[in-house]
Amino acid sequence: MAVLQKCNAAFGCTRPQRVRCQSVKASAAREESTRSFAAVAAAGFTALSLLSAAPAMAEFRLPPIDSDPNRCERGYTGNTIGQANAVSDKLLDLRKCNYSGKNLSGKTLAGALLSETDMSNTNLTEAVLTKSYGVGAILSGADLTNAVVDRVDFSNAKLDGAKFVNAVVTGTTFDGADLTGSVWEDALIGNEDVKRLCSNPTLTGESRFQVGCRGK
Repeated sequence: MAVLQKCNAAFGCTRPQRVRCQSVKASAAREESTRSFAAVAAAGFTALSLLSAAPAMAEFRLPPIDSDPNRCERGYTGNTIGQANAVSDKLLDLRKCNYSGKNLSGKTLAGALLSETDMSNTNLTEAVLTKSYGVGAILSGADLTNAVVDRVDFSNAKLDGAKFVNAVVTGTTFDGADLTGSVWEDALIGNEDVKRLCSNPTLTGESRFQVGCRGK
């Protein structure tokens, strides 16, 4: 940098000095550009790291209940696209809707939000509940014969007297659910699901036998 300062001050320098001066200026410019790029790259890496870590730190929160006054009517049509993966053109928000005693047979409720939904004594035969969120749902006496109950969260749900006859039950959570008097005859139940069901103290008597629980 001493050469650069000397050249800047020496207006009457010889041609070799001017050439050297220009070379030093170019080198200094490259050095400054390299430092700027490194700073930008470091900032970008930090931002990406934070974004990558965000999902792990974020809490699971349900969105506000859909303000559509006709949202509960969608339960009678269900989702019509992306059935297997619970992908739809619109969130199927059926929270706190009342379908007690209604007929939802064969409906695809994949990905539906069903927490605190009243489906007591509802006809859900052959319904598809893939990835539904049924925490606190009321399905007392509901008929889920031949239904697909795949990766559903039924934590703290009321499933007393519910019929899962010949249903497919995989990857589903029953923590805190009331399974009193539930029927599982000929149901296809995953091994891990059997363990979860059998650990529920409300699953007793014939119900335990149908699920395949060992011991009492």
